Amino acid sequence: MSSVELLASACRALSEVLAEMTCSSLYMSKAMYVEDQADFYNMAVKGFVSDSADPFLLLKAVNKIEAEYGRDRSKEIRFGPRPLDIDIEEFGDDVIHTEILEVPHPRMHEREFVLIPALEILNESADSKLREKLAVCLGRLSSQGVEKCPEETQVLFGNLCKGGAHGSKGCAGTAGNNDGRKR
Repeated sequence: MSSVELLASACRALSEVLAEMTCSSLYMSKAMYVEDQADFYNMAVKGFVSDSADPFLLLKAVNKIEAEYGRDRSKEIRFGPRPLDIDIEEFGDDVIHTEILEVPHPRMHEREFVLIPALEILNESADSKLREKLAVCLGRLSSQGVEKCPEETQVLFGNLCKGGAHGSKGCAGTAGNNDGRKR
């Protein structure tokens, strides 16, 4: 399975967990921290869970999706190669600091590959506070070589994503309003 196919499959699985899921474009970036590895495909998704949802249940669902697509954390080098890595960057206004989950993500502010796609999907969001915070973080970074994938890759990805649950239109949907549900 190619990286684009893997991401599309993971997005379809995530659309079963997140309502009104919206995906950014695909981006390529050089590896950070452990640099002797292949470039990464990156993207951001935004979706909603019910107000009663527990962030640890979302983490459990995310970890299950990662494992379904070949991730075995017991065999990994931290920041090393892995087939799929899904991070929870934000969960509403929650602040969580545990061994298994930190929200907001502690390295979000230093990663252009997170900030650029996140800002893309937050562009039309009612969450101007988060959008402004991320834009300030991005403005402080020097270029890390993140590049938007070519149009043919975007089209392939969108076609592979079609058919997701909750009306997400796969990963080709448009940004929706922040209606108070946690994302």
